Amino acid sequence: MSAARRSAALVALVTAFVLLLTSSPASAAESEHRPGERFYLSLGDSLAFGFQRFKVGQPAEAFNTGYADLLAARLRHGQRRPTLVNYGCPGESTTTFATGQCPWAGAGLPLHDVFTGSQQAAALRFLRDHRGKVDLVTLSLWGNDANEFIASCNGNVQCILDGAPAAIAGIAANLSGILQQLHRAAPDARIVVLGAFDGNVGAFPLTHPIIRQLNVAMAAAAAEHRARFADPMPIFNPEGDTGAALCTLTLLCRDGDLHPSDAGYRALADLLGT
Repeated sequence: MSAARRSAALVALVTAFVLLLTSSPASAAESEHRPGERFYLSLGDSLAFGFQRFKVGQPAEAFNTGYADLLAARLRHGQRRPTLVNYGCPGESTTTFATGQCPWAGAGLPLHDVFTGSQQAAALRFLRDHRGKVDLVTLSLWGNDANEFIASCNGNVQCILDGAPAAIAGIAANLSGILQQLHRAAPDARIVVLGAFDGNVGAFPLTHPIIRQLNVAMAAAAAEHRARFADPMPIFNPEGDTGAALCTLTLLCRDGDLHPSDAGYRALADLLGT
């Protein structure tokens, strides 16, 4: 090859390399998805993530038995299987969802799908960028709000009883604001809100009424913004049960972990998918 040709080839190679490095992030993100691709967006806390405590320390891919994974495997849009985008963040509350930062990512732990800023902002960006292409959005947010409220009472039962109505109203108000924005960004998407179950074995006469009130408030927020509410309490806390169902459907009896077992996540996938 002549010196002139070698020089021209080198210029072309350098130019291509520079273009590759300077291509916009948006273009790179768009190239990750196929034309006509459909999506399922999983949002919320550790339940959305598919968390199980005994897997902590493993990569995000190890948390692959959650309801989002199971639903994604079942969903179809014609002959297509929608792609799962899972922004679920262990430790997320209705407050941090809107304002950030994701507590799990802030601790340097891996997410299924990485995002910057708040989870809400990331979800809205995704929904707007893929408007009309998102078939399903699921949302689980309540547990960390409840934990924060209970911790604020320092074990004072009367404080919990007196403060529960205001705490429930706050969760429902935050949830309503989140759902309003999600519905605006994706008016054609099916949105399903996962409710609460009661893991307070031994205190059910006290706590069941509070959890039921929470579910009523969250169901009202969901209905206000055309979302479906999925109540797990009849499954995890069937009438008259004193905790046996929780031993099967959560890891409470095995590991002291109230997160669902694989059987529990299957039950939640069935509930959310109906």
